[in-house]
Amino acid sequence: MAHAALLLLGLSLSVGPAVAFYGASMSFVPGNRYPDGAVEMHFYYRESGRLPCDPQVSWVCDSGHCGDLSYPEPAITDQDRSGQILWCQSERHMTSNVTGGEPFTLRGSGCCWANNVHDVREWRLQSLVDPRQRSDTRTTNRSPVSATIPNIRVPQNCFQNLHLLVHDPDGDDVRCKCPSCNKHPKIYLEEDSCTLSSDGTLDVGLHVFEFTLEDYPVSNITVMNGDGISSVRNPYNQTDDADPTPLGQVPLQFALEIQAPVHSCAPGVSRPTLLTPTPLHGDVQHAAVGRVHTITLRAESSGHSIVDFQVSGPWNMSTTLRNESQGITEATLTWTPQESDLHHNVPVCFAAETLQSQSEMRCIVIIVAKSSVLSGEAEVFCQNNSISIAVSKASMKGIDQNWLQLRDPTCSLTSNDTHILGTMSLNTCGTTMEDSGDFLVFKNEINSFENPNEVITRRSQVKISFSCQYPKVASVSNHYINKKSDYIFTESSFGSFSYSFEIFTNDNFSSRVDPSLYPLEINLMDMLYMGISAHSALPEVRLFVESCRATPEDNPYSSLFYDIIKEGCIIDGTVQVFQSDSRTYDFGIKAFKFTGGYTEVYITCSVILCAEGSSSSRCAQGCLQEPARKRRRDVSKETSRHYITQGPFRVAGQTQHSAAASDKGDSLHISVGTGVFGGLFIVSIVVMVGLLVRAKKSRAPDRMYLMSNF
Repeated sequence: MAHAALLLLGLSLSVGPAVAFYGASMSFVPGNRYPDGAVEMHFYYRESGRLPCDPQVSWVCDSGHCGDLSYPEPAITDQDRSGQILWCQSERHMTSNVTGGEPFTLRGSGCCWANNVHDVREWRLQSLVDPRQRSDTRTTNRSPVSATIPNIRVPQNCFQNLHLLVHDPDGDDVRCKCPSCNKHPKIYLEEDSCTLSSDGTLDVGLHVFEFTLEDYPVSNITVMNGDGISSVRNPYNQTDDADPTPLGQVPLQFALEIQAPVHSCAPGVSRPTLLTPTPLHGDVQHAAVGRVHTITLRAESSGHSIVDFQVSGPWNMSTTLRNESQGITEATLTWTPQESDLHHNVPVCFAAETLQSQSEMRCIVIIVAKSSVLSGEAEVFCQNNSISIAVSKASMKGIDQNWLQLRDPTCSLTSNDTHILGTMSLNTCGTTMEDSGDFLVFKNEINSFENPNEVITRRSQVKISFSCQYPKVASVSNHYINKKSDYIFTESSFGSFSYSFEIFTNDNFSSRVDPSLYPLEINLMDMLYMGISAHSALPEVRLFVESCRATPEDNPYSSLFYDIIKEGCIIDGTVQVFQSDSRTYDFGIKAFKFTGGYTEVYITCSVILCAEGSSSSRCAQGCLQEPARKRRRDVSKETSRHYITQGPFRVAGQTQHSAAASDKGDSLHISVGTGVFGGLFIVSIVVMVGLLVRAKKSRAPDRMYLMSNF
């Protein structure tokens, strides 16, 4: 009966008002699990379109037992206030008590998309929900979380990459699928990062995209219904199935408006630029039920006045604008989570608006808990190439540093009698960089984590955000970045340690390439001499290079790659390993390039530091001809696997737009300045002027910031 009622709701679309559709997103989270096996499911649905804000979608049960889906009236989350009546967005919070314990799908479909360049008319939305209990989290799967602002606008000559939000509350691997992207031959999708890029000029007008977000476990798990019947779910890259089964699916659909070209794509000129303390894309914040949560956004535009901020957020989030001097506008987002928001991971997307243009879109996630997280007293030290933080134990009684980590979970913390300590370089442990105009701001945070195999916890949740800002004293081209600093990490059993990845002039490994000579040019087939060194205060440690992989871009997970070392085994036949001590790995390889017109090569190596003499560590295992089975790491005997990058090596005589070889033969050009996180090494320019040396000595308060909330 409920199924028929929902179907009638879907059929009502054919007689509803014709409103231009701009896209939609959906997420779901389980609520109560009742003794009879029923699970309460919460669905959060956002829809964008032109004003008036009349939603077009009524969700119907497409397969399985969906329960009796409630249908409250939608609430407007944001709308165009420029007087042009361009866009609006609404949100519905739907609930259903699901019985049967088997996967089911919800569907919404209809017509019509707003007028677009490919004349796409009908749209279809689908969500796959599995109410069974996961073996790893001991609860029902939570869907990936994403959203977009209602109306995304980019000038034709300024479109490079569109980074969409990818967040999974369960820590699953999320894949973005886009069957409709074949209508956009110049658009490319990175499924794992959910990033759209283009290798050509897109037509002016509206382009529509129909995405599906799928989540897969990072290790093998089972899902079990109330009768004890279970099914196995495998990681995405560990199955032979051409179409592996995801844990869940949710839609993400949006319209991208390509506008007429502008005279300059420089930030803040024709388009607004976002300034600090605006959160970075992908940031995670924490809020508590019944307590006001505030987000500050700032943007600058010298060409046109900022009239508003487009915001995609929960229905009861308010926005207050304040104009500052010199074209800067500040927006304050205020939100008080309700009891119904508890345990929800809420996406919030935003962009600064002028009548003519729009800034980049950024999206963050707010995790709603019952009570506020702890934020202890800390001191931050900003050095030349690293950030150190010392958190007072007295301000966080009962907190164990073994349950704390930095933004990158492979980076843990250490302690002494009075403080919890951490040190990281500006390119490791998840440190992010933001250009705030006059300063470069480097941010990280300390978070608590829980054992996924535990049902309960007696530890308070911790979040301490911190940053360092450095004055910009010089500008630099992205293609000529000076040599990077070491990769610095902290782990509880090993303290602070670092790796350096160097290029040498010959096989003596005594003369490093002078940074002032970069970029260098080396002919193909010439030997490249590289060395990796570990630096630790511990006397008995050993370096192990587990893998080295070449890619044509600064992304070690690129779909196009070439293995040089794998599972500790040398794969490339031209590699020569030279004798060195236990903390150094010196090797050479004949220079090469990727076929197909690629002009750059990056080499990323995964490295591990082990206690010398440990027979059970990964270092002691050495070369493994068969893929290593998943094993439990002994944190007292070895560190996490960390990634360090060298490159790019560039083909001499070629530009990024031409792959023509010179008459004297192709050659490779080396620039040692790019690390795992592209763009972070601009700060090395700051080091040259010595200002940061003075900052380190004086620990000036205007260079150091501890921020408990962004």
